[in-house]
Amino acid sequence: METRVIGKSVPRKEGREKVTGRARYVDDLAFPGMLHGVTVRGPTARGRIRGIFFEGDIPWKEITIVTAKDIPGNNCILLLIEDQPCLADGLVNHKEEPVVLLAHQDAYLLGEARRAVRIEIEPLPAIFTIEDSLARKEIIWGEDNTFKSVRVEKGDVESAWSVADCIVEGEYETGAQEQLYIEPQGMIARASPADGVTVWGSLQCPHYVHKALVSLFGLPKDRIRVVQTETGGGFGGKEEYPSMIAAHAALLAWKSGRPVKIIYDRAEDMAATTKRHPSKTRHRTAVSSDGKLLAMDIDFTIDGGAYETLSPVVLSRGTIHAAGPYDCPNVRIRGRAVATNAPPHGAFRGFGAPQSVFALERHLDRVAAAVGLAPDELRRRNFIREGQTLAVNQVVHERVEMGRLMDQAFEASDYHVKRKQYSTENPGAAIKKGIGFACFLHGAGFTGSGEEYLASEVAAEATVEGRVRIRAGSTEMGQGTNTIFSQIAAETLGLDYEKIDIAQPDTANVPNSGPTVASRTSMIVGKLVESAAREIQTKLFQSGLLEQGYDAATFAKACGEYIGRFGALESLIKYQHPAELHWNDERYEGDAYGAYAWAVYVAEVSVDTRTAEMRVENFTAVQEVGRVIHPVLAAGQIEGGIAQGIGLALYENIVWHEGRMVNAQMTNYIMPTSMDVPRIRVFFDEIAQGRGPAGAKGIGELPLDGTAPAIANAVAHATGADIRRIPLTPELLMETLEKAHA
Repeated sequence: METRVIGKSVPRKEGREKVTGRARYVDDLAFPGMLHGVTVRGPTARGRIRGIFFEGDIPWKEITIVTAKDIPGNNCILLLIEDQPCLADGLVNHKEEPVVLLAHQDAYLLGEARRAVRIEIEPLPAIFTIEDSLARKEIIWGEDNTFKSVRVEKGDVESAWSVADCIVEGEYETGAQEQLYIEPQGMIARASPADGVTVWGSLQCPHYVHKALVSLFGLPKDRIRVVQTETGGGFGGKEEYPSMIAAHAALLAWKSGRPVKIIYDRAEDMAATTKRHPSKTRHRTAVSSDGKLLAMDIDFTIDGGAYETLSPVVLSRGTIHAAGPYDCPNVRIRGRAVATNAPPHGAFRGFGAPQSVFALERHLDRVAAAVGLAPDELRRRNFIREGQTLAVNQVVHERVEMGRLMDQAFEASDYHVKRKQYSTENPGAAIKKGIGFACFLHGAGFTGSGEEYLASEVAAEATVEGRVRIRAGSTEMGQGTNTIFSQIAAETLGLDYEKIDIAQPDTANVPNSGPTVASRTSMIVGKLVESAAREIQTKLFQSGLLEQGYDAATFAKACGEYIGRFGALESLIKYQHPAELHWNDERYEGDAYGAYAWAVYVAEVSVDTRTAEMRVENFTAVQEVGRVIHPVLAAGQIEGGIAQGIGLALYENIVWHEGRMVNAQMTNYIMPTSMDVPRIRVFFDEIAQGRGPAGAKGIGELPLDGTAPAIANAVAHATGADIRRIPLTPELLMETLEKAHA
């Protein structure tokens, strides 16, 4: 059998195609007779449609026009529930609400036509803030504007207040954030009553899109096909929204009888698609004089926008992570996702945890100050350990050494020396320096019973030449799925990495492996890949055609003989939920995740007190993620996540006006550039083995959780500012400092 490949940085599977330009993205594709499609959106945040008028000197008879009345099935983008229409029919609930679709072969004429459509609206009162939604200033969704509410209870919080030596309260806020993937959203569709519907596009979750199109067209599942093209980044932004743009392209193709391509330009992509949920978190913490946490009372609220989309599951993860990697006997967390008249917020890397972790880690620095302890000492006295229970009453069965991770992070960053040095040098300095950290965990896989509900599947098949092809619905979008799956299969079979092929995600040819989200690809789906490959091997062993100690040539010969005698050599593996994991959805307690990744991040910053300009000068990331399958890809995941976290912390400030993003351009939506990203040192400590192949856990979302609070804590150390909100722009920092000195 061949040399092991897990743990090695093998070449990327699709790397050559991408660097040579041979990779084909959706906008590279063209079909004979193809039309361009565009979306006409509502002019107000909330109102009743009184009329749609097609005006101007436009040859309207040449243009394919689709409205809600043209939808053959259910007028909804089916995801969790059926509340978001594909096209507005009577009511508009946000300013980017799709109302009319247009298609024509002349893209310039189509743009003129879009501007000539007038939608007459009777405005209705709208709400734009979490506070107004909670106060029910207007009821815009359901009975109380609440998409979902959850409650976590551990111990008896009320009993702790009277025995506490100190009670610390605080409210924290995070803003929306745009995913800003390098390739905008795009889809091509072919559709007809005779042939069904096929879409090609830039997407994360082909089976999500398939489910939505089945409902929209009222067709059998086998007459809907979704094919992922090369995808230039997603970060959650191409999880649920591609169902909308696929639906629009398919409706135009259905009515016109011709292929239709819709590619958003950057401004439309930024304005109309989903973003990270804004949040508000209130903390009330009881602590003893020696720094032991006695009670944590947390109220966590996210702004879901106009429709539910994925807000309930974003809320779940944010709520579960809100109490962090700490042992506290009494915890109460109330989580709510509420409606506003903004475009729906949705999935973004971290999926709710960055919001609640920011609040917790900022708050704990304030708790430490209140009881006279250093921020690290407070945390050391409260770190969760093996055998103890998290906030959801999940017993930690894996080896957890947060203190060890902290020691490594502090040693690598020279934390203690620099903290003392900066505190001494900062008084009177125009440019002040600070160092801060954050400690956190991130659950891998779907929350609670989510993986059991998904029941994901993966298939493998061998060829007569001895190659093995993995068929899975998990998508490659730059993070390395194809490479990781190939390593797992090659390691299992003892084959050369180059002998493994990964099928293009196509709902007609690959089983439903669940969505490519939630830090689940390596741990959950990768484990299925391992099992599928092992079943191929087992069949060959049982047939007597292969024995232990084989080489590639022997394997190929055995595959050829097996296929010649018995037919296809293939396997199909379905996820089996571990019997020892139990989750109670009603009480919101139990085994929330099969495994957690654990981390300590340290940020060093400089602050120019004359301009309030902040820079991250150095960053150290230490994490325990089980077995690292591909060191270079893993480090890249951490580095990229930290870069996005820097944007969340300091730069990416979405400006809203009546529910519309008004800075939807890369010229005025400020994100970190290469000049704003510091040296990032990444360390992995493989302390505990996860449930994935070779002991891997999830990794992709982890770095978004701890980056922003580490930076905010560093800025607070440098300036003394009581930071409660991100992004921490210079204007906000200056305002905070002025209030402190007033």
